[in-house]
Amino acid sequence: MTNNVLDNIDLRQLGERLQQARNKCGMTQADAAKVINAARTTMVAIEKGERRLKATELIKLARAYGISVSDFVRERPVVEPFQVQFRKAYRQNEVEKSQIESVIEEWEQFCQNYLELEGIMNAPLPQNYPREYEVSGMPIERTAEAIAVEERQRLGLGDGPIPLLRDTLEQSVGLRIFYLKMPSKYSEIYTYDEKLGGCMAINANHPEERRRWSLAHGYLHFLAHRRKAVVDLVDAPYQRMPASERLAEAFPKYFLMPTSGLLKRFNDMYRESKNFTPTNLFTLAHYYGVSVEALTYRLEEMELLPSGTWERLRDRGLKVRKVQEELGLEAIPQRTDTTPIHYQHLAIEALDQGLITEGRFADFLNVDRLEARRIANILREYSSGIMDKATDINLREAQE
Repeated sequence: MTNNVLDNIDLRQLGERLQQARNKCGMTQADAAKVINAARTTMVAIEKGERRLKATELIKLARAYGISVSDFVRERPVVEPFQVQFRKAYRQNEVEKSQIESVIEEWEQFCQNYLELEGIMNAPLPQNYPREYEVSGMPIERTAEAIAVEERQRLGLGDGPIPLLRDTLEQSVGLRIFYLKMPSKYSEIYTYDEKLGGCMAINANHPEERRRWSLAHGYLHFLAHRRKAVVDLVDAPYQRMPASERLAEAFPKYFLMPTSGLLKRFNDMYRESKNFTPTNLFTLAHYYGVSVEALTYRLEEMELLPSGTWERLRDRGLKVRKVQEELGLEAIPQRTDTTPIHYQHLAIEALDQGLITEGRFADFLNVDRLEARRIANILREYSSGIMDKATDINLREAQE
């Protein structure tokens, strides 16, 4: 069986997959050559697609790389390894480097799986990409606000809050966004690939307010620095923050809290009580889905609150979560699934149509089979609910 597959497989693609797998496990071509009892030049030829691999050699290499043979021989798109860049001002120790590199590898695999699912279902992710904004030499704050206003108009968001930001960026723009567990100092990772388009990984361990800020931050990288892949950190220790990062830091406040809408909401609250109270502050932050700290600084910049308001609240020992609970402010609406909703539905459709096995479905979601079955049932119920609603709407329209 393997021999038949190897007779028909594209040797160049197989060579690229073998090379990527070898690099990931830290082996040299000489090391790999020893595994199959061959010269290094033979391994070079195999990875270039110039020499056909024997079935026994593929089995040995797959075992050495810790990857199943099927991962090499099944039809799937080849994606170049992500080349993300760490800010020069930040120096990692070996433990931190290992932690984030494993996250990047997981993210890279998810993105490659995404393309594979699209190919299986013949359903590419719709992309509604704007032009890349020209920002070089432009004033940071005015540029950040101008881009935020233009993007809100382009996406039909008005000047109110964006309740489901991740869904908006996934479904209205066509970005591939994954929520992955990372060390707390990392906020998001962004990259762009010609096959994949814009891709983001957001720290799933952060609270939703932080995740939303990171999403907007990463979106600016996509809008203005599209082909520059980066890893961003919370409170990175810059000696001098580069202009690209200052722009990415400024953008979320205008995108998540647009000036016109925020000013109107603030004035409405002020007129109602003849004052702007701490309760108003917490309620408004919850309304926009941002942290109380971010909103307070925004209002200070707009000269709606005295400068230093946040520092005074913090120094008095303000307990944000406790106050939120006392005010009965429920958790901000969120969808914390590891994979995008479109990705999940492609996977369940492929499973239900018999195009992939249950084991492969579990692999796509990176869970065990028991959890895969639970998720499959949830997705089927969700899809069934949507179909029932669509049927009801069609029936009402027909009756009218």
